[in-house]
Formats: sequence, structure tokens, C-alpha cells
Amino acid sequence: MNQTSPLLYDSHMHTPLCKHAWGAPEEYAAVAAKRGLAGIIFTCHNPGPSPDWSPQVRMSIDQLDDYVAMVAQANAAWHGRVDVRLGLECDYVPGMESWLEDLLSRADFHHVLGSIHAPLDYYRDAYDHGDPVTFQQTYFEHLAQSAESGLFDTLAHPDLVKNVFPRAWRLDRLLDDIRRSLDRIAATGAAMELNTSGLHKRIREMNPNPTMLAEMNTRGIPVVLGSDAHEPGRVAADFLPALDLLHDAGYTKVSFFLDRQRHDVDLAAARASLAG
Repeated sequence: MNQTSPLLYDSHMHTPLCKHAWGAPEEYAAVAAKRGLAGIIFTCHNPGPSPDWSPQVRMSIDQLDDYVAMVAQANAAWHGRVDVRLGLECDYVPGMESWLEDLLSRADFHHVLGSIHAPLDYYRDAYDHGDPVTFQQTYFEHLAQSAESGLFDTLAHPDLVKNVFPRAWRLDRLLDDIRRSLDRIAATGAAMELNTSGLHKRIREMNPNPTMLAEMNTRGIPVVLGSDAHEPGRVAADFLPALDLLHDAGYTKVSFFLDRQRHDVDLAAARASLAG
């Protein structure tokens, strides 16, 4: 199929301010142009509520203005070629709502991801009490609570917890918990992400897994594509297989957010718009 005009956005990527990504935003935009994207949305990891809150993987609060300026510079440099937007990926645990509400008021974010980062020490210390199944169930409870907070447009990599105890991950054992969580998420109208970087994690499949993706579709939960790029070459990585997964799960559209408003694209049109 011949490529058509760019339509899609990669809605999840990072900057060096998170301390585990590299490449200037302009370099990410250059890859986006080659891969036929209409735009990209930077969603670097949010500053934490205290200086010792996993500082090794996020910007500090006094770097937030630097982050906003960095993305604005790339937006200006690529104006008319690739639409570069400002977003944020926010870690969520119950009790953080006031901090996040204040944080999100500090800039005009186009897309806000909510993430339960189960592998991080602060989360493990609080919720891992030695029983992997209980830990996994707690994760899906928090996933639902994150949607119910109303703070987020999209829930990122929504079965990330499977990579904490991969040998103890049994989808059949957790499916009822997942379904209850998805029922609650669907009631909020929040979107969920299909994150292609899962192909490089301990359990090598996109997040979420195909079964969970099909359960999301039956509940009418919109899906946003994100590469979770931490270097420019990962922009839009594996988007064509991701569109195949969406089709197989019963989806006919894929979504992205601008100005915190959802936009939907037909799957076939999305596929035709990508280069290579």
C-alpha cells in the first residue's frame, strides 16, 4: 500500500532529563519524519514529591522549566514538518493526587500518561510483601484507581507488573482481577496504551498482552500507541505489528491526544500513513 499523508503520533517518549534516555528532542523528530509520523509527544518522567523518590530515573522539580523549554525548542525547529508536543508521564500511587494536580497545572501539557511503575524501589518497598500474586492484584487495583483519579488521559504500559515476577505471572489466575480493573477504567473514559517497548522486557510481548487488549476492546476502551522511546531510533518502533495486534483484538481505530483531547484514526488509514 502506498504511503499517504502522515496521521499518527507516537505518544510516549523521553529526554535525557530522566537520566536513562539519550538524544535531543530534535533527533527524535528527525526519526519521526522518516517514519511517516504526523507528530510526537514527549512524556518524560515526572518530578517526584520528594528529592529521594527514585531520583535516578526522573527530572527534578527545578528542571521542569528546562524540560518545557527543550520541547518548545524542538517544536519550533520542526514546525511545519513534525508536530512536537509537550506531555508528561506521571507515576501514580494512592495519595499522590494533590501533588500531581499541582504539578500538571505548571505547564500546558498535551498528553498526560499515568503509570504504575511496579519495578521501582519505592513501589516495591510499599507493596511487595513477599507474595507475587497479591502484589500483582494490588497493581491492577492501583491501575483502576489511577483512572478514577481523573488526572490522566492514558494509562501507560498497563500490565508492566508482569515483568517484576515473570515466573509467577499467570494470566489465567489474574484475569478476574484484570477484568474488574478494566470495568472501572472503562467507566472513567480514560484511554490505555499499547506500549511497543514490552518486546524488549523480561516477558517479551507488548504491554498489554493480547488477551488484555481484547478485554479492553470489549469495554470500548480507546488505545494510544507509544514506543516509550529512550533514544531516537526507537521512535515509532514496531508500530506496524502493534496495529496488527489492535486489529486482531477487534479494534478499528487507534487514538492520540492533543490539548488533552482525544483524536481517533482508522486503523487502515493509520497503517497506510506509516513509512516502511
